[in-house]
Amino acid sequence: MIKTVPVVENILGANDQLAETNRRLLDATGTFAVNFMASPGAGKTAVILRTASDLKDRYRIAGINGDIASTIDADQIASIGIPAVQINTGGACHLDGVMLSGALPKLDLGRIDLLIVENVGNLICPASFRIGSHLDVLIASVPEGDDKPYKYPNMYRGVQAVLLNKIDLLPYLDFDMGYFRKGVEALNPGLAFFPISAKTGEGFDAYIRWLTEQADSYLK
Repeated sequence: MIKTVPVVENILGANDQLAETNRRLLDATGTFAVNFMASPGAGKTAVILRTASDLKDRYRIAGINGDIASTIDADQIASIGIPAVQINTGGACHLDGVMLSGALPKLDLGRIDLLIVENVGNLICPASFRIGSHLDVLIASVPEGDDKPYKYPNMYRGVQAVLLNKIDLLPYLDFDMGYFRKGVEALNPGLAFFPISAKTGEGFDAYIRWLTEQADSYLK
């Protein structure tokens, strides 16, 4: 008789428990956490920098940046006057509850209203590992192509909003917006969807209004 060992199930279960612990800590300090995910090159850091710049006069903001190596992303956040913690995953393709639990004590959460978490650039692993955030946001981009919701369905199912970045490139690329939206809506009906350009600022007003409403609702 062959016995199987549910390793993946056990790992995800343990991670979920740590994610809940992280959430309780965030709730206890009144810190609203947003987890931004994307593939490499989608413009995740550019979107985050513009988001933080737009909101830093309204909220006390901090950042946690995940990457396989380097402190490049955290350095960019810190350059606009926002405290940041870098998590180097050492090869792991995602952040998880353990990693975030190690980073949170390095911030004075009692003095932070909005915590921006930049996950590792990947469209597979981050979908499976909860970290304790209040919102999960996926940044897609026009150059990636309009078929990504069909190829990476789990990532699109588990988020509360999709930001389609780099729409300033639509005139130059073969991207079918209707086909993309159809795929997104089939996986996650009614989610918030914002076509944006971090470069030009197009579409950012609507997205920032939505994010502000979510944060204010939590922080009130």
